[in-house]
Amino acid sequence: DLDPARPSPAEVTEAARRWLARGGGRLEDPVLVRHLLWTAVDLGRPLQLHTGFGDGDIRLHRADPTLLTDWLHLTAGTIPVLLLHCWPYQRQAAYLCAVFERVYLDVGLTLHHVGPARAGAVLAEALEITPFRKLLHSSDAYGLAEFHHLGALAFRQGLAGLLQERLDADELSLPDALRLARWVGRDNARRVYRLPGGPADDG
Repeated sequence: DLDPARPSPAEVTEAARRWLARGGGRLEDPVLVRHLLWTAVDLGRPLQLHTGFGDGDIRLHRADPTLLTDWLHLTAGTIPVLLLHCWPYQRQAAYLCAVFERVYLDVGLTLHHVGPARAGAVLAEALEITPFRKLLHSSDAYGLAEFHHLGALAFRQGLAGLLQERLDADELSLPDALRLARWVGRDNARRVYRLPGGPADDG
């Protein structure tokens, strides 16, 4: 239900006036949200969008990443858009990664919550159609150091299990499996965020 069009300066000014008059707080005004999305495009920087589950005051059906489809069509070819977390919409996010060249997926928070026992299942759904060059790893940890360890462990075990299945089915060679693991675990993030030592941007 997001109008994908860029708001006019007058619309932004009026929306900001209303928001400030209410004392600020959570930024939910659709005009200001649209303004921020388009500002990210103007700045030319990678944009992270948290979709799917999160705080208790969200309405989950409104956090489906496919609701961004019209905006992604309007901004196609501009900036990398990273869909974060996404559960239970990881398949919908995977679809967007498959059809939009500059859309990427990071299910870090989901793996953090489901833990190593279910990480493989979540990654399997995410990778049904997400190209390996579009999936990024994060622990999405905060607070306790153990959360960072848990996120990394869930990712490593989940991805290793999936790659091993494909090796056992003779779908991948060992060098290919190792290369894909490097992409997801390191190289994709270096490329998308233009970090030192990263491969050239493919977008």
